Order: sequence, then structure tokens, then C-alpha cells
Amino acid sequence: MFGWLKKHQRREILQTPFPAAWREILAEMVTHYSFLNVDEKSHLEQMVQVFIAEKRFEGCNELEITDEIRVVIAAEACILLVGLPHDLYRELMTILVYPSTVVTPPPQVGVFTQSPLLGQQRFAISGQAFKRGPIILIWDAVQRGARHPESGHNVVYHEFAHFLDMRDGVANGTPELHSREQYRIWAQVFSEEFLALRHDAARGKKTFLDPYGAKNEAEFFAVATEYFFDKPVKMQKTHQALYDVLAGFYRQDTAAREQRYRQKCHRK
Repeated sequence: MFGWLKKHQRREILQTPFPAAWREILAEMVTHYSFLNVDEKSHLEQMVQVFIAEKRFEGCNELEITDEIRVVIAAEACILLVGLPHDLYRELMTILVYPSTVVTPPPQVGVFTQSPLLGQQRFAISGQAFKRGPIILIWDAVQRGARHPESGHNVVYHEFAHFLDMRDGVANGTPELHSREQYRIWAQVFSEEFLALRHDAARGKKTFLDPYGAKNEAEFFAVATEYFFDKPVKMQKTHQALYDVLAGFYRQDTAAREQRYRQKCHRK
């Protein structure tokens, strides 16, 4: 009954044409929207409509939520799902958006805390994801990532990759995959790539992936996802096995998509 009602509600949402103003926002602010072909754009726009209708966006620190904020965040979250069977992040209800970097509050010091310094630790964040929500995003970081994929940093891709990773109940760098064979290959490739990044990062070597991915397996998957969408051509050339397993999971050939877009622009 619930599934039928959800489908009915989404059909009603999609009876409204995609707003022209939203399409202008996508074209101006989300670089990867321009990389998509006609069918992919249409599919993404439908997902954006449903996402915005179903999720609650809350502005924090006096940030006013606008259509621009909703459309950019929804589009980037849904780009991860363009090739996947999905339910639009079913468990997620709320997205908290701050205007600029926030610092997490210090943890409370318990009576058995050995050092008072432990209670003073605070961390600046540009995003944070929890297993069943909310997802916290910093708007100025969202804008930078959406407009400048060449940087390799995209907080929306990163945090929604964490959310996909946690769908099976644990953040371990392995989302719900499509087959037993895919799990086998994933474990082999991700283990090798993660350990190599950790080895090189510990020695201060320059790495293709951001060294932050060496923190743990969950961060490795989130960082690898950013690069799979932001720097796919170089990833395919320098880390082909990693690119291939990510392409198999997301069911998208992001390198071919970018090359097609670049060739199109060159012909103009």
C-alpha cells in the first residue's frame, strides 16, 4: 500500500513541467549537468523534482533556503543515482544547510575522561552525513564544488556517497553492490587502492586521490566517488581498476561522458 501511494504521489509531482528557472540554475551552477545527454538530463530533472518535493531543507545560522540551494543540492545528490535503481535516498528526510564552514561542538567530558584536552577538540566541517539523516552541507562549499569539478572536491558527492555506504547499516567503504562477484572484485581493488593511498600519504608522497581518503575505508569510498565524477578521465588512465569498479557500481561511464562533452565543446 505504501509503495503504491508513493508511486502515485511521485506521478502527481511529475505532472508539473520542470520549471524553466530551475533549468537555468542547473545550466549556470552545476557544471556536470552540461555533461549529460538529453535522456540523462530529462531523467535527472525528474529526480530533482521528486527530491525537492520529498525532502525538507532547513537553513541554519540565518541562511534563507532558496530555489537555487534546493536545485543545486538536489541535482548533485541525484547525479550519483542517474544509472542506479533507486528510491531517492528513502531514509533521508532532512538536509541542514549552513552558509559557511561550521565548527562542531566539543564532545562532553565524562567523569572517566583521562585528559581535559579530549573535551576541547573541535573540528571544522564542510559536510556531515548520518545513517538515517540528516545530511549537513555548507553552502559555499557546495557552490564551489558544483561549479569547479576540476578541483576534485565536491561535498555533496562526498556526503551522499557516505549515505549510500551506510544503507547496509555500517560505514565501511562498501555500499550495497549488485552481485556477489562485484563484492569480490570490490574487496580486492578497494583494499589494494586504499592501502596504497595510506602508504603513500604516510610518506608524504603526492597522490592522485586526496590523502584524506587514507583516513579509513569509508572516507576512501567518499573521496574516490568525488574523483570518479570530477576527474574521471585521469582516474581511468591512472587507476583503471578503481575506475572500473566504481563505474560498475554507479552504472555510469563518467570518463566517456566528459570526453564526449569536451569534444562537443571543441567542435564549437
